[in-house]
Amino acid sequence: MDKIDELLTRGVDKIYPSREELEQVLRSGKKLKLYQGFDPTGDKLHLGHMVGLRKLAAWQSLGHHVIFLIGDGTGQAGDPSGKTSAREKFHTREELRQNAKDYVMQAEKIIKFDGENPVEILYNGDWLNELKLADIFNIAQNFSLQQLEERDLYRERKKRGEEVNFREFLYPLLQAYDSVAMDVDLELGGSDQTFNMLRGRDLMKTMKGKEKFVMTTPLLSDKTGRKIGKTEGNAIALNDDPQELFGKIMSLPDEVVAQCFECLTTVSMDKVKEVKKEMATGANPMKYKKELAHQIVAELNDENAAKEAENFFINTFQKKIIPEQIEEVEVLGVSLMEALTNVKLVTSRADFRRLVKEGAITDLDTQEKVTDVNFIPKIGQKFRLGKHRFIKIK
Repeated sequence: MDKIDELLTRGVDKIYPSREELEQVLRSGKKLKLYQGFDPTGDKLHLGHMVGLRKLAAWQSLGHHVIFLIGDGTGQAGDPSGKTSAREKFHTREELRQNAKDYVMQAEKIIKFDGENPVEILYNGDWLNELKLADIFNIAQNFSLQQLEERDLYRERKKRGEEVNFREFLYPLLQAYDSVAMDVDLELGGSDQTFNMLRGRDLMKTMKGKEKFVMTTPLLSDKTGRKIGKTEGNAIALNDDPQELFGKIMSLPDEVVAQCFECLTTVSMDKVKEVKKEMATGANPMKYKKELAHQIVAELNDENAAKEAENFFINTFQKKIIPEQIEEVEVLGVSLMEALTNVKLVTSRADFRRLVKEGAITDLDTQEKVTDVNFIPKIGQKFRLGKHRFIKIK
């Protein structure tokens, strides 16, 4: 397998109009202009984003012009992809810009924004927010109501009697216009973005008379089809602490391990094939999960951080040793809920109540679960929060 073969197959779901046509262009030596968009509806990039970032890095390494597009314009409309019901809240451009302020710092763990052939950073609000009424009419006239209604998630919502907010309904048109505004040759995105990206392909044909390739990447999901990401509330952030990152990867479903090796790491395809073969024949997933967690932590941080995180996991969760270095939390006569909320170890009181309800807070001295949300701890008590965090009361 040469580099072009790997680019077209590794971590790739589908290519439109076809792999053969894209391969012909690439083997001609032509360098393409391509992009992937990231709507900053949250302030963290996660493993779901990492699939696309790995692919962008592969394109960049072969000398193509890569654009990292921050969707502060499309984010205002609210992407309905993967959403089973209409959004309760829509973000302002200011909120989206604030969320995105650390996106480049997180993404540069994988793609390069400096040096030779740097990735270009663009914000689609710079052109979408400047569109006039006539511009919107000119874009909209290229689509029919029937064409937009084809989207399966809209049909599913209507079957259940759920509303389709017209603001969300316009999202594919805005994303489609991004391709025209940047005059790209290819768009990259998760398979849940296929409908939006193909509308961009349609719009490029009618407004520019140009063919645009679409490359989709697979979604990380378990055997039930539940996606691993922000929408499902199980996202693993790229800038998580290495120990926490290692532990969360160890908690991934067994069936995604081989896919994660392929889509999230830079190990050889021979290694990927080995993992797929071994996992398919019933190999103990623990071995490969540890290798996966170590590899991802090392690639996002460094080898030393990966070794420390692995040792922490082995000692804490396999040998049941309480770590010597535990984060200390000062409590001045207030409840554990107030103390943890004050230092932002939990995001809110509701988050603390959820942890208590799930039995996720453990007194390490007695090994009993905290069941009282108004519990007031004593000096010197040690607790485990969830699976990966430890605190000591001072």
